[in-house]
Amino acid sequence: MATLREIKGRISSVRSTLKITSAMKLVSSSKLRRAQLAIEAMRPYQRQMDGILQALLEAGARIPEAEVKADAPLAIVAISSNSSLCGGFNSAVIAKVKAVLADNPDALVYSAGRKVADAMRKIGKPSPENLNALSEKPAYGPASDLAARLMEDFADGRISGVLLVYSHFVSAARQVPVAERLLPADIVISSEGEAEVEKSDFIVEPSAQEMMADLFPKSIKLKLYTAFLDSAASEHAARTVAMQTATDNGENLLAELTLIYNKTRQQKITTEILDLAGGKIEE
Repeated sequence: MATLREIKGRISSVRSTLKITSAMKLVSSSKLRRAQLAIEAMRPYQRQMDGILQALLEAGARIPEAEVKADAPLAIVAISSNSSLCGGFNSAVIAKVKAVLADNPDALVYSAGRKVADAMRKIGKPSPENLNALSEKPAYGPASDLAARLMEDFADGRISGVLLVYSHFVSAARQVPVAERLLPADIVISSEGEAEVEKSDFIVEPSAQEMMADLFPKSIKLKLYTAFLDSAASEHAARTVAMQTATDNGENLLAELTLIYNKTRQQKITTEILDLAGGKIEE
């Protein structure tokens, strides 16, 4: 049986850990709120952009095409977090990337996030660029620059396409790892959005095709940036839930240890009283 000192030490350790998990939960909750507002504000804009492009297609415009070489590799943009303590968030994304690699063994993996970058390096897929800062703090500028480089590589035939692998934020309690094609692009109105755009809403000048050529690259950049925002919201949600679970488990363990400590202490006192009583009787 553990001594009182050992039990007291464990109680102190659990209390210290609870302070950490509680603080991390509060920080993650605050970050989740900001990230959730950002992604929820971006999605209607994304749907509206898709609607405009769809209307241009109906007006006779064509999506800019590239000549893809048969031996060109697929480019995968995999987004994870830079740190752990967020449940199965990173492992789910890594598993999704590995599943895609099983069908595309020659693919290039652009890892955004230290966790997925480390996992890919171990299997011989180091990232061509360091994108960890973009995973930590999503910003439109760096995301736009990355999208521009990928579009240039695609147009020049150096890659056959671009696939996004990230965790889609459904709610604070649910995040789903997804693999979405970025290039070559299909313009489809999301089922989440009801803001479909009618052709009659637009007077297109100078032409639908010129408008498509101008807006299409912006749409690709926007989709990539949205994926980073989506992943950030998912990360903070997963970490909030993980820290809440850890805090609840810690409080339960603390209650059990406190009960054991009190029982052990009471038993020790009882034993000492019986020893004293036994000594008086012998006299």
